[in-house]
Amino acid sequence: MYHSSQTGRMLSVARPAFGARGYSLRILVVDDHETVRRGVCSILESRKDVEICGEAANGQDAIEKASQSTPDLIVLDVTMPELDDFAAARQIRTFQPEVPIIMLSMHDGQNIAREAQRVGAQGFVSKSAAGQVLLKAVDVVFRGQNFFPTLNT
Repeated sequence: MYHSSQTGRMLSVARPAFGARGYSLRILVVDDHETVRRGVCSILESRKDVEICGEAANGQDAIEKASQSTPDLIVLDVTMPELDDFAAARQIRTFQPEVPIIMLSMHDGQNIAREAQRVGAQGFVSKSAAGQVLLKAVDVVFRGQNFFPTLNT
């Protein structure tokens, strides 16, 4: 499913390419630090075809917003209060298995990337590299591929 900016409706067809004309990629951004969340939103909104459909500051809020805002993609911080990131990702997977998740962390270790992959995330980005690779990760993951550069070295 995706949101058409031309009709304003959710469409149940194959996803268009990231940046396709008339298409707005709806992204839910989850991070417990407002400054980081704003920075991630700013990076994502540097593309005209991105719409931030919601923001959440903890795992429980992420689950609620994911069910209410029908995102096309979720960027989810690894360390959060009220419900840890991996538990939140697992729960989101139960009711929105088709929505890709990119995990975001201040740590860039292989163990965290593997755990993100194990819980069903399609991508992992270190916060220190987000400015350089987050948009690439969104593009790769939205096309149905995985993005785990930490595991590719």
